[in-house]
Amino acid sequence: MLFIFPSNPVAPRFVDEHFAPEAMAARAAGHSVAVVDHDALCSGATEEAVRWIPLSDEGAQTNPALYRGWMLTVRQYTGFAAATAQRGVTLLTSPSSFEHAHWLPRWYDALSALTPRSVWTEGPDLDAFEACCSRLGSGPAVLRDHVKSLKHHWAEAAYIPDVANLPAARAVARRFLELRGEDFAGGLVARAFEQFTTTEARTWWVQGRCVLVTAHPDTPGDLPTGADLQSVAPTVAALGLPFVTVDLVLRADGVWRIVELGDGQVSDRPKSTPPETFIEAITGAFGT
Repeated sequence: MLFIFPSNPVAPRFVDEHFAPEAMAARAAGHSVAVVDHDALCSGATEEAVRWIPLSDEGAQTNPALYRGWMLTVRQYTGFAAATAQRGVTLLTSPSSFEHAHWLPRWYDALSALTPRSVWTEGPDLDAFEACCSRLGSGPAVLRDHVKSLKHHWAEAAYIPDVANLPAARAVARRFLELRGEDFAGGLVARAFEQFTTTEARTWWVQGRCVLVTAHPDTPGDLPTGADLQSVAPTVAALGLPFVTVDLVLRADGVWRIVELGDGQVSDRPKSTPPETFIEAITGAFGT
């Protein structure tokens, strides 16, 4: 398998320091490693971004490629996939699969029975957001956009004490938009607040099968035990996505809930999970 990692901004022919342990583990396991210029990718200079990915010989069968790197928008990922294809390299996750895992409105319906009730807007319109809050009813909610929350700004830009208080909900949404700025993605999402009693477990799925359970990167030293994979496995498998993460947490009533679905390529590995363990689990599941 070919692994593609972001390049180091200071030494662009080398892997970014954050992903260097995974790159070393991949090489040690016999896999190839290449780098992509993340900044060029984000600016739309896709040909420049992939210039260090080796060209495959014309007519040769190429190895599958897996990206492990920083978050990308769907548009950026689509350009990335097209540029690698021009070099004879095919990403294991297609742009459509990336979008399905990346954006909450794409996966919510399939997982709605297993995740907090959610409503959303298309775009940043605050009047439309108030209408969404009215549909949610009353009670506390958590705010995010189609891709990401700002849980580290919990009180000012994430937690809404009561969605029935529309002016207060609007104020939280306005602050969220200010903080997200140009990174704002898709629309505003209000998710019904549920009381959880554990930290999150990050589960890694390849071709619909869970291959690894780790702590969440935000709490690398705290892995909750007993995550109920059987309750979510059929639904996750039915998504038909090649490589995703599913973050699970225990609700106060003893039910395991899905907090987030994410594309596995841009999901962070907690430092408590050795890179060798991670690489072996992922590549073994892909059969390489």
